[in-house]
Amino acid sequence: MKLLIDDANIEEIRRLMDLYPISGGSTNPSILAKYGSDPWTLLKQIRTLYGTERDFHVQTIATDAQGIIADGHRIVQELGENTLIKIPCMPEGFKAMKALSKEGYRVTGTAVYTPLQAYLAFESGAEYVAPYVDRIDNMGYDGVQVVKTIQDIIDSNAYDAKIMAASFKNSQQVLELCAYGIDSATCGPAIIDNFTASAAIKAAVDKFTNDFEKAVGQGKTMANL
Repeated sequence: MKLLIDDANIEEIRRLMDLYPISGGSTNPSILAKYGSDPWTLLKQIRTLYGTERDFHVQTIATDAQGIIADGHRIVQELGENTLIKIPCMPEGFKAMKALSKEGYRVTGTAVYTPLQAYLAFESGAEYVAPYVDRIDNMGYDGVQVVKTIQDIIDSNAYDAKIMAASFKNSQQVLELCAYGIDSATCGPAIIDNFTASAAIKAAVDKFTNDFEKAVGQGKTMANL
C-alpha cells in the first residue's frame, strides 16, 4: 500500500519525506485554509517537494460541473504532471469527472461515504476514490468495512481504478486496509509518526545500544570502531 501525506505544512512534509517512504500527497480546501491566503504558492512549494514523479491529489472548489472543470484545468496547468484532480462525489461532480476523464485528466473522487458513490465515480472515469474512514465511523458506520466493500466492487467488476483511503483516527485503521490490499492511504503527520511510536521499540533499541557500548566503549558504532 502506497503511503501519502495528507497535509500542507511544508516543514512537516519535508520531515516526513526525509524519514519515510512517501509516494505523494493530498490536500483539501480545509487543509489549505489553515496555512494562509495564497494557496497557489503553497501548492507549488508542495509540488516541488514531491517532484513530478509522485502523485499529488488537489481538490476543486467550485460546486457546479463547469466550474469544477475549470478548476481542474487550472490545477493541472499550475502543478503539472501526475497531479490528480480531486472532485467531490456529488451529481455535478460526476458530470465533471466524465468530461475531465474523457479529456485525459486523472481524477480522484473524494468526499466518499458510501460504496455507491465510489461505484458512480468509477463509472464516471475516476482513477481513484478517497473514502473518509474516520468520518464514516463518526456517522455510526464501519469506515474500514466500507473501504473493503469498495475494494470488492473494484475486484468484482474489474474496474481499472484504485482506492486512496483518507481520514484516519489511528494506525490500526491503516493496518487493516494495508492487509486487505488497498492501493493507497493518505495520512496526517501524527498518524504516520504513530506507526512506530512504541515504547517497546525504543526500549529495544536503547538496550542494543547500551549493551554494545558496554562492550566497546560509549559513543562507539560500527562506523567508528
